[in-house]
Amino acid sequence: MLSAVAVAGLLGGALAGSATAAEARAADGPELVSNGDFSAGTTGWWWTENSPGSIADGRLCADVPAATANPWDAILGQNGLPLTTGESYTLRYTATATAPLTIRANVQMATDPYTAELSAADPVGATAETFEHVFTAKADHTAAQLAFQVGGGEGGYTFCVDDVSLTGGAEPPVYEPDTGSPVRVNQVGYLTGGPKTGTFVTESTEPQTWVLKDGAGTERARGRTSPAGVDSTSRQNVHTFDFTSVTKAGDGYTVSIGEETSEPFTIGDDLYSDLRGDALAYFYHNRSGIEIDADLVGEEYARPAGHIGVAPNQGDTDVPCQAGDCDYRLDVSGGWYDAGDHGKYVVNGGISVAQVMAAYERTLHTEGADGTALGDGKLRVPERGNSVPDVLDEARWQLDFLMRMQVPEGEPLAGMVHHKIHDRAWTGLPLLPSADPQPRELHPPTTAATLNVAATAAQCARLFKAYDAEFAAKCLKTARSAWAAAKAHPDVLADPNDGVGGGAYPDTDVRDEFYWAAAELFVTTGEDTFRQAVLDSPLHGDTDAVFPRGGLSWGATAGLGALSLATVPNELTGSQLSSVRAMVLEAADGYAADSRNSAYGVPYAPEDDAYVWGSNSQVLNNMVVLATAHDLTGETGYRDAVLHGMEYLLGRNPLNQSYITGYGERDSHNQHHRFWAHQLDASLPNPAPGSVAGGPNVGIEDPVAQDKLKGCAPAMCYIDDIESWATNEITINWNAPLAWVASYLDDLGGGNPGGENPGGDEVCEVTYHSYRWNSGFTSQVTLKNTGRSAVSPWELKWSFADDQRVTQAWSAKVTQTGRDVVARPESWNTTLAPGATVNFGFNGTASGSPADPRAFTLGGKSCGVAP
Repeated sequence: MLSAVAVAGLLGGALAGSATAAEARAADGPELVSNGDFSAGTTGWWWTENSPGSIADGRLCADVPAATANPWDAILGQNGLPLTTGESYTLRYTATATAPLTIRANVQMATDPYTAELSAADPVGATAETFEHVFTAKADHTAAQLAFQVGGGEGGYTFCVDDVSLTGGAEPPVYEPDTGSPVRVNQVGYLTGGPKTGTFVTESTEPQTWVLKDGAGTERARGRTSPAGVDSTSRQNVHTFDFTSVTKAGDGYTVSIGEETSEPFTIGDDLYSDLRGDALAYFYHNRSGIEIDADLVGEEYARPAGHIGVAPNQGDTDVPCQAGDCDYRLDVSGGWYDAGDHGKYVVNGGISVAQVMAAYERTLHTEGADGTALGDGKLRVPERGNSVPDVLDEARWQLDFLMRMQVPEGEPLAGMVHHKIHDRAWTGLPLLPSADPQPRELHPPTTAATLNVAATAAQCARLFKAYDAEFAAKCLKTARSAWAAAKAHPDVLADPNDGVGGGAYPDTDVRDEFYWAAAELFVTTGEDTFRQAVLDSPLHGDTDAVFPRGGLSWGATAGLGALSLATVPNELTGSQLSSVRAMVLEAADGYAADSRNSAYGVPYAPEDDAYVWGSNSQVLNNMVVLATAHDLTGETGYRDAVLHGMEYLLGRNPLNQSYITGYGERDSHNQHHRFWAHQLDASLPNPAPGSVAGGPNVGIEDPVAQDKLKGCAPAMCYIDDIESWATNEITINWNAPLAWVASYLDDLGGGNPGGENPGGDEVCEVTYHSYRWNSGFTSQVTLKNTGRSAVSPWELKWSFADDQRVTQAWSAKVTQTGRDVVARPESWNTTLAPGATVNFGFNGTASGSPADPRAFTLGGKSCGVAP
């Protein structure tokens, strides 16, 4: 998830200046650039050998050759610029290019590591434009460098620059995020039978009147806000409002409070089917080693295969280790590019493919979960039509890569897994994978990477067994060998300083990976060795260790194993299974409480409000745990916390920002990525729909964030800028839980969560038969869900017309008050999927000739009665 620090930086705004450079310089401090108007020819300026500079019409021009891959492959510059810490400077210049391109105007160290005080990306074309950037120096420099990096365009072209000025005495810019309306809602919408809440930012401490209108402008509801005080995550005074009672489906709804109106949204049940597909399509988009087909993704997103050994690539089919680490080479082609860079990391890839597979595995074992949308021919993958669920085809692309990262037999550390493979040095933005010229290197094996492969390969073995027994056997063999290697080498840790060309991903505690791998191997094999490894783990039974309050992540994976144990049929005893499920529910209780206590409904409450790098993925992983708890119990409180989390991600947050590309009126679309880089190169696309941004990060590690977000409130430490890799990156391990959650939500939205069905009169059918003797009877009841969505938990009501009394029940909890009766589920039959039935019965007493009831309701809606 790291990116090129040496080339990432501030993206300043470009202004077509009305004042001349001379007039501007007169108003500012001393001029630091010499001969900026080129009246003395090229004196004081230099250029790279491939792009010699010359004076044309009073401008410094350079002919840039074709086939320059990176901006810094062709440079014009000036050295010897003195800068003072804390001083603010203004850089101005006017530029043209005979072909449109995005250049970088850098003020930086003149020697390695070329740390930039300013790195501005400016679009230059045939019409002269004047650009202006203000920055504050973070260090003293006796001889900094101004460098116009002008390479990386297609074909050859001529770049010209004029009126270059760098002056001190500037007023530091104050960044004010555009947060739009203070009425914050889920900008996509709300399920008809789910909760519907929002947040209002206001200085008022008194309740305010809110009005809900439909797309035609007709008032549908109104109410009063609830003051919530100052939200610590945003430092905003806020109110909340609730319109859950509105269940009429429609588009274009808005909420108005006074003169302020929210973004429009939908109330309906088919809100997340597109997101399910788009979130999963992210992985095909980011495949390595394969052409991305326009027929599947559209012309805008089609691209050549990357890292297959076709120049300028050096390829992933024959990759050496870093110098001195090994004497063999491996074919590690395929897999998914991790994030904004072209690296492939096992510990990031492991949790990602596990959750992609888990999205499918959930549909095998959860009532009401629909695997149809993940099946063969349903997703945008080239393998469609091979009689294998498309989601598993996508997972296999990554699994093949992960298993190729294993150290071969006969080598030292055989069976261990290399931690990562990426470029020898950082590459810049933008850069297509097919244009990456860097050598690729394998980095040393680690225990964490090895256990990631053991866990995911074990999961692979059970899921692929029905579709490809040979591949499933290969997965299980790999899982066993990786487990054995990790047990033999339990403390081979990643070097935290190994961060050149790719992220280091260090992890000093691998007990969680051991727990995860043991759990997956036990679920797949049922072998007692792996059961004991789970039960003997120091993490087992410790909810906070297995499910950290901050959320699961690549460095905290034990919860993945616990979720599999809790939901996938396995050989745990009843008490052992109860213990695992108790951890899941305890963790979910904590996340649900966090959601209830948040003015924005977010199920995420890190200590001291310290939103971390990729905080949105932490939110999503907490939502996975909550959704699993809902699957296990049917408790709507867990479901509601998931839906509130989605509200947060889709706009009900302090920035009024939808963090998912293509979803909502104010969506993130400039995320940090090498080839989804429209902000830097107009010929390239923005990220594909369904790409989730990392989100607020109090660390603000990148120059853009440091320049613009200094002093930000925790939940506002975010900027939708391609250069802000610390707040705005996209990664496979952030999109994986999004895909899982979108699949869960789409299942909820098949009709209505909780069993409501405003669009129809009957949602169920009841078959009721009684067997009577003397003063007693036995009744058998079959309840069928004829609605469009799962009902969880179900609640069937009826009334006796006489003095019948229920005395004993089975397969349901049946209670009676007077003549009114309610049947509720046991813990094991809480969910009633569409088309599914549940059977229960009871004994009772009666006198005379009692009559069977003929009127039943499920969730407030009437049921039909079978003869």
